[in-house]
Amino acid sequence: MINKKQSLTLLSAVALSVSLSACSVFDWLIYKPDIPQGNYMEPQQVEKLRIDMTKEQAEYILGRPVLRDSFANDTWYYVYHYKSGRDASIVHKELILHFTGDKLTAVNGDYELNKEFNTPLEQSSLPTSNKTELVPQIPLQRPDEKPLVQENETEAQITKPIK
Repeated sequence: MINKKQSLTLLSAVALSVSLSACSVFDWLIYKPDIPQGNYMEPQQVEKLRIDMTKEQAEYILGRPVLRDSFANDTWYYVYHYKSGRDASIVHKELILHFTGDKLTAVNGDYELNKEFNTPLEQSSLPTSNKTELVPQIPLQRPDEKPLVQENETEAQITKPIK
């Protein structure tokens, strides 16, 4: 027969083991937030980069880099790290810009560059529209100049005495 002290010890051991394993068993019930860190960049932003761009132009397009080389300001690092709270999947992307002087010379990383990257910005063509003739868009005018709401002149002229 089990005495009272042994049953209490057995009960506390079972309670301890259940409480420790409960975190892993009911893990899907616990809310965990997504954790984005660094510079999130759309592919359209990276496609705007062109060779021989200045540092100011590149910073205008992509924003401030996460890391600039402290000994030579000619290498900029854009890093994006995203950890999903639901399934703990990780997305890690990098973009490294190399400058010579003040001009962009090379880009490395996980993003795909535009086909016209090697064409300097001054020589590249701007996107054009399919319309040959541009017509200015003027808002439609009302045909009559009548006010939208009519007031009764008698009500507007009557003043109420102040009490």
